[in-house]
Amino acid sequence: MYIGQATCTVLMVVRNTLCLPWIHGHCSHFFWRNYYWYCGSSNLKYISLVILVVQNASLILVMRYTRTVKGDMYFSTTAVVMTELFKLLTCLLIIFYQCHFHLKNYVEFLYKSIIGQPIDTLKLSIPALAYTVQNNLLYIAISNLSAATFQVTYQLKILTTALFSVIMLRRSLSAVQWISLCILFSGVALVQVQPTDPASQHTEKGTEHLHQNPLLGLLAVILSCMSSGFAGVYFEKILKGSSASIWLRNIQLGLYGTIIGLIGMWMKDGEKVQEKGFFFGYTNLVWFVICWQSFGGLMVAVVVKYADNILKGFATSAAIIISTICAVYFFDFRLNFQFTLGAALVILAVYLYSRPRASIQSLPQQSIDKKLSMDYVNEVQKAFQDDK
Repeated sequence: MYIGQATCTVLMVVRNTLCLPWIHGHCSHFFWRNYYWYCGSSNLKYISLVILVVQNASLILVMRYTRTVKGDMYFSTTAVVMTELFKLLTCLLIIFYQCHFHLKNYVEFLYKSIIGQPIDTLKLSIPALAYTVQNNLLYIAISNLSAATFQVTYQLKILTTALFSVIMLRRSLSAVQWISLCILFSGVALVQVQPTDPASQHTEKGTEHLHQNPLLGLLAVILSCMSSGFAGVYFEKILKGSSASIWLRNIQLGLYGTIIGLIGMWMKDGEKVQEKGFFFGYTNLVWFVICWQSFGGLMVAVVVKYADNILKGFATSAAIIISTICAVYFFDFRLNFQFTLGAALVILAVYLYSRPRASIQSLPQQSIDKKLSMDYVNEVQKAFQDDK
């Protein structure tokens, strides 16, 4: 039952996001009959929640493992390039599908949208630079901080995104949201301040062979959060000011991101890459990190619209808890009271920040959600009847 439910949900998400044509044939009858059954129970929202939790928790854990395992260490700069390249290729394929695999229309569309509008395309170089810097800083941070510590500290991106939203988008925050941001900062500070007693410090065992610098990791996280907040708000501003699809914008981001990533790789690891090769140290888990970071990010962007702010906040909190539990079992992470209290404050801050600003404002949104649900049901009914 749950496999069929998840399959129908994922297909519906892809169909609505990519604007795919209705599927006809004998399998379509089964698809819409099952989706009509699942649609009314609001399971779409909770499957989106599961995807968000898995994405947030698993990526950090696996990335941390690939940076701490003994053996040949891959170059993080090459991983950033491959991540941007995979995103670019994925979005190119999506646009190709939307053009019904018509090569001439596909090439003309890309030429007019990218080369034919150089100023519009150039605007994406700024967030592309910020995102590429962010991804490189993530590898530096995760190489110097434990998975659990990184997961908690990285929630500072909520603070930076909120500040950039106020400055760049003139967005107002409620008093509760400002309080939650203060709580968030306090929680992260508690997690980062280590006790003087080494036995009481929250560390990972089995990483003694690594040359870790927690201060460098903290600075990398802070700069990464600033880059993430600026790029996200800037990208949102561009999307709101144009009619271009998010897939076209991601192609433009991917083009600049790949070029900027290659320049960064050449500046930092150029000689080593020439000597050992671009894919030196790559394992199946490294490829998983690259694919999950690129495809997973696009997938979350697709399903995130089905989850409200409360569920997204819950997903972040659940990811912190899951990452900490997994770090205890897989990395022998040692918890202490300071870390637990700091993590609890961060989770509380995420919850408070994600709450609706007022019950009066939440009522229209509920009505809109209800109307959208009825529109989906009507659309499904029509498709179901057409298949007959």
